[in-house]
Amino acid sequence: MELRHLRTFRTVARTLNFTRAAAELNYAQSSVTEQIQSLESELAAKLFDRTNRKLSLTPAGERLAEYADQMLLLAQEARTAVGDEAQERGGQLTVGGLETLCAYRLPAVLARYRQLHPRVQVTLREGGRGELYEWVRRGELDVALTFGEAPRDKLMASEALSTDRLMLVTPMGHRLATYAQVDGPDLRGEEFLATPQGCGFREMLDALIRRLGPDAPVIDTQVASMAALCQCASAGMGCALLPEIAVAGPAARGEVAAVPLTGEASETDVTMTWLRRAEQRPSVSAFLATARSAFEDLAAGRAA
Repeated sequence: MELRHLRTFRTVARTLNFTRAAAELNYAQSSVTEQIQSLESELAAKLFDRTNRKLSLTPAGERLAEYADQMLLLAQEARTAVGDEAQERGGQLTVGGLETLCAYRLPAVLARYRQLHPRVQVTLREGGRGELYEWVRRGELDVALTFGEAPRDKLMASEALSTDRLMLVTPMGHRLATYAQVDGPDLRGEEFLATPQGCGFREMLDALIRRLGPDAPVIDTQVASMAALCQCASAGMGCALLPEIAVAGPAARGEVAAVPLTGEASETDVTMTWLRRAEQRPSVSAFLATARSAFEDLAAGRAA
């Protein structure tokens, strides 16, 4: 069973479209079809159902997809592990994070890591929470930092590095801007800006809205970027729910008001997630230790 055939199968299984898979893999569509047919012949099983002009996985295809993920991941880990050894404990490390964490938390962690391990080539990727977890699961990311709870996946490990306070962000002069703190009922009837579905903060806001019932705040505008969301609040377009680290600067400059939230939505975890098998690689285990140390120092600095 050739790895390239498994890689092609996994791409078709993810896109459910031979044309898109061929473009993504930079293959001719006929080559993709031939590789899938070769794999089906080798396994003596039909992997895709092509009826009704829609492509879907057969039960055999669904089972193979699970094994293909693990086999491709092991192959990538083997290449990386050999590379690490060949480069005298150097190698590569790919870290991912949410927009806010990439801007305000990961730079300090990565700077410390580079001082301790200068031979490791580091790549930083930004993405949404769902994207980051999928990249970790596929072996495209070594470690991901997100807000909120990590996914329950037996292949992945996770831990909370710290907590971050959530703030209600309002335009200056807003009725809530002078509050010492706000609770859910204070938000009734307010127009809110929100990140798109799938974002951790959108999930927190949606949960708050469900608890408040018919008098809950109204999501009036969706904004993809947290930085843009803060600017929209500053321009008077509505309120927003954001982590303290994302609004500390604008609030200090008087661009927005940032009021602490109380109750169930008052804080969120900063969570680190990685593949369990990846801990065996020196570059990954060293990053995990560095991140823990950096966040411990951050917590100590806050308490001082």
